[in-house]
Amino acid sequence: MTKPVNIREICLGMLMEITEEEAYSHVVLRETLEKYQYLEKRDRAFITRVVEGTLEHMIQIDYIIEQFSNVPVYNMKPLIRNLLRMSVYQLKYMDSVPDSAVCNEAVRLAQKKGFYNLKGFVNGVLRNTARRLSQVRYPDPQREPMRYLSVKYSFPIWMINKWVTQFGYETTEIMCRDSHISKGTVVHCNLAKASKEEIVQELTAQNITVKQHPYLDYALEISDYNYIGAISAFRKGWIQVQDISSMLVAEVAAPNWGDYCIDVCAAPGGKSLHISDKLMGSGYVEARDISERKVQMMQENIERTEAINIRAMRMDATVMDEESRGKADIVLADVPCSGLGVIRKKQDIKYKMSEKQQQDIIRLQRRILQNVQNYVRPGGTLIYSTCTVGADENQYNIKWFLENFPFHLESIDPYICEELKCRTTAGGFIQLLPGVHQSDGFFIARLGRN
Repeated sequence: MTKPVNIREICLGMLMEITEEEAYSHVVLRETLEKYQYLEKRDRAFITRVVEGTLEHMIQIDYIIEQFSNVPVYNMKPLIRNLLRMSVYQLKYMDSVPDSAVCNEAVRLAQKKGFYNLKGFVNGVLRNTARRLSQVRYPDPQREPMRYLSVKYSFPIWMINKWVTQFGYETTEIMCRDSHISKGTVVHCNLAKASKEEIVQELTAQNITVKQHPYLDYALEISDYNYIGAISAFRKGWIQVQDISSMLVAEVAAPNWGDYCIDVCAAPGGKSLHISDKLMGSGYVEARDISERKVQMMQENIERTEAINIRAMRMDATVMDEESRGKADIVLADVPCSGLGVIRKKQDIKYKMSEKQQQDIIRLQRRILQNVQNYVRPGGTLIYSTCTVGADENQYNIKWFLENFPFHLESIDPYICEELKCRTTAGGFIQLLPGVHQSDGFFIARLGRN
């Protein structure tokens, strides 16, 4: 007989892993749901919502807690801190859960975890919060505009300051707001295996909602499904999960028949498979990554889609591969980055990143570029991309690169839809912003070797 589980205890354990042990939220969530796949759908949905919601609103939740606690949040025991966070999330954002149940369960959980002497503190903070939640006074947008954005949307103040400087206050608020909007999953149709009409028919037959994406004809947005692996079109290799911004990389790369392409930081492999698809069975794509686990994951996707002109292989992009020197028609350098363009999908990113870490990442990006530019043949193309926003990792890196290596920017206007064309696309790059564009935050630049 299966031992009964406490779903709030599961949530608490997950939050401890993510906030105290710095595990990635999407990995913890996936592994936990696989471990407890026998739970009812309702319980699995509760776990997902509490963990993701607590992370999504954590700065605001901490602000609320400190209205009713005489102990600052970061001076609390880590377990008590996370127990209060997930409980306040339920009080504020989950109307279907009675306040009394939230408070009582939190007290029981504190006691069960060995904090008997703190159960009165937990009870007091949560009962006060439940009674006076509507009376909480938030920062005034006129007097403290930056703090207002930070607390309202749960973004670190350093990030808000940097974005306002670069994009302005209004655009920054649009980007922050977008991180709280639930959206469907964007998929790339593999038209070599099935027509778009067949794919749409297959999806709708499973009662999946399908919408056409405005930027690319072969991109669809799907929703109202339970699990991507259960979708027949996915199992057949007809569709691949890939954000529109990532699809645009292959469009901007524009491979020609027979091209040899190297994707130096390829995992999870969507861009490599897309290039392979556009080559229509010709040429060759090397999908490289430093992680053996990720290489295996890419290989599984290659086998599922039955692509014949692509190989997944383990290789470190920071180490020069002499055999590749001057051989590639196209090099994709979708480098490791701060990930600030995909916060909506991975809310913990905004808490784990710091200005110092960002500087370390920039040094890594430049090391990779310094190596992989050698692989591009004369007249060949280097595509530089990141899933982040901001000049430090994007425009400034391109400026540094052009000053040090024999490349030039090439217009990307021939490869993108009219809606995306602007002054910078004519100049060779685009910065996509969440909420401003219908995509993740993403940067793409096309560089030709002299």
